[in-house]
Amino acid sequence: MTDTKHSRMKAIPRPLRRIIIEKDTLTILSVIPEDQGDYSCVVQTSLDSVSATFHLTVLDVPNPPENLYLMEKHNQSVRLSWEAGKSHHSPMKEFIVEYEDERWRPEEWHEIARVPPNESSVLLSLVPYLQYRFRVSAVNDVGRSQPSEASEIYETAPAAPDRNPANVRVEADDPNEMTIRWEPLKPEEHNGPGVVYRVSWRLRGQESDWKEETVKRHSFTVKGTPTYVPYDIKVQAENHFGSAPAPKIFMAYSGENTPDGAPPNVTVEILNSTLIKAGWSKIRQDQVRGHLEGYKVSWWKIRSLLDGKRDHPERHFLTFPGDKDSGMIPGLDPFSEYHLSVAAFNSRGDGPQSVKKTFQTPQGVPEQPPFLKILSFDKDSVTLSWGIPEKPNGILTGYLLQYQAINDTKEIGRLKGVNVTNPSAETWKIRGLDPSTRYKFYLSACTALGCGRSATEEGLTVTQAVYVGVSEGVSTQGWFIGLMCAIALLTLVLLAACFVHRNKGGKYSVKEKEDLHSDLEAHSVRDEHFGEYSDSDEKPLKSSLRSLSVDLKCSDSVDSLGDYGDSEHGQFNEDGSFIGAYTGLKDKETVEGNRKSKLLYPIHA
Repeated sequence: MTDTKHSRMKAIPRPLRRIIIEKDTLTILSVIPEDQGDYSCVVQTSLDSVSATFHLTVLDVPNPPENLYLMEKHNQSVRLSWEAGKSHHSPMKEFIVEYEDERWRPEEWHEIARVPPNESSVLLSLVPYLQYRFRVSAVNDVGRSQPSEASEIYETAPAAPDRNPANVRVEADDPNEMTIRWEPLKPEEHNGPGVVYRVSWRLRGQESDWKEETVKRHSFTVKGTPTYVPYDIKVQAENHFGSAPAPKIFMAYSGENTPDGAPPNVTVEILNSTLIKAGWSKIRQDQVRGHLEGYKVSWWKIRSLLDGKRDHPERHFLTFPGDKDSGMIPGLDPFSEYHLSVAAFNSRGDGPQSVKKTFQTPQGVPEQPPFLKILSFDKDSVTLSWGIPEKPNGILTGYLLQYQAINDTKEIGRLKGVNVTNPSAETWKIRGLDPSTRYKFYLSACTALGCGRSATEEGLTVTQAVYVGVSEGVSTQGWFIGLMCAIALLTLVLLAACFVHRNKGGKYSVKEKEDLHSDLEAHSVRDEHFGEYSDSDEKPLKSSLRSLSVDLKCSDSVDSLGDYGDSEHGQFNEDGSFIGAYTGLKDKETVEGNRKSKLLYPIHA
């Protein structure tokens, strides 16, 4: 590579990492002004060489201006001049002039002027009683230069203030005084030493002399003022060299006090059982004693007209703007007696209450019954129970009970109703329902004004057995389940007793059995008459016959009652004694099957 500025071949040092050559590319990192110049690329062989040359121009922000100089020095102006630095191949756009105040705000630089690029001085307007230092920066298309070295200090002469405090206002925390406040001058606005503020005030509309007070702070309290009257007020700045221009006069009021008058002509218009319209006349302006912010309507319940019970007077209130003379009062309890009053208020508080107005709200509709439930369901009727509303909102006249079929179809049944005229009723039975049908029931409590919201319940009728309601049926009650279990247990006991009784055999003594067997061995049974066996029942038990047969077979005789089973008549005698007569014939079923036979038992008379 050849640098034409030096006219000799120069190898690029390898440690210079910001200049990189790769194949056909030259890269310069972190370009500096010294990199500007002509660059050549040469290709050589043993026979010939070829080269190409280009010029590199480096652009940068300007150098800082130099040689700042102050001239044309006056009390409130000075001319500042400078020499521009190098622009670094980018045209100048402007110069920026800044200042700092060594007296009040050292090392805080503030812009004071912008100068076109073709000028190298500027006339600066200054403020009295400051110590100025200036500096200048140049700007081109690349950016802004570093600021120049600061100029010498230039101190302006003091003078009277050229402005007055801003945002003058009155704050009145007490009825008989007012506090005047303002924003103080900034230090650079003092224009000289010894800054104070002259406060002046007088009653508005009077040509009397101003009352004045001079203070250093930025507030002043005027005491002994009448309550809420208008004043003319002004605040002027001063220092050792004079006063600021005449200040503007503004009007403000002295301290407020609570209103001393109550609104007259309070009226109440009953709109419905829970809403009224309250009206009043406005108080006079001299009674407001401040800025009227509005009217406050207060009301409290005295007693219920239903039971005469007196309530604790819990006060409620609503506020309305000062330009209103009426307002709506919602949320009242129906069938109740109330007191109402109105008061004006301002920022200090409420004035006296007006004369109390007594009014009574009319009856309303009752609230929804607390519950509606089904006690029992038959196939064509239902018994319902409900609770009396906690707030009847009037004198109950009865209930409206409605119902309709709601089976799982798109159509629902016609709504039917029953008027329960007894306000003390808590149950009702509806008849004439369809079996196996789901119904929905609606119950509303009623007063003379109408009926309120409905409580609802659903249930299903059945074909035969008693069915209880869906939500609280009897079948889910513990006493009902216990009763059913007791009945089932008693039935099982009775069945077991009957079974034991039917299987119990006839009772014979041993002597009777021996006599009977002995008589059977000694005598013939022909042409004898048999008496009918009878136990306590008209029909002999099969188990009794079987028991007797077994006892006979166990005796010493080889004969048995089975030998006489086909005989129709017979009798037995033993030593002339009478055993008993068993007469009659009975159809018996055998133990093994359904075959019937007649058993005759012979007994001697």
